[in-house]
Amino acid sequence: MNTKFVPNAFGAILLAAFFIFVSALLYALPVWLIWNFLMPKIFGLTKIGIIDAFLLNLLTGILFRGKDKN
Repeated sequence: MNTKFVPNAFGAILLAAFFIFVSALLYALPVWLIWNFLMPKIFGLTKIGIIDAFLLNLLTGILFRGKDKN
């Protein structure tokens, strides 16, 4: 049996971690770019980092999540 194309567990974990990282980056990128473009000019606030933008997305998702009517 040819095991050349069978991924091992460590490789699968690394691949999953990479996809999670890229998804988190894409999730935070719009907030990061818009915040750093608008907020310092309009309100004089400081610029934020990409991790701050990701955490801000999580926080607003928790605070403003709609409640089920069912």
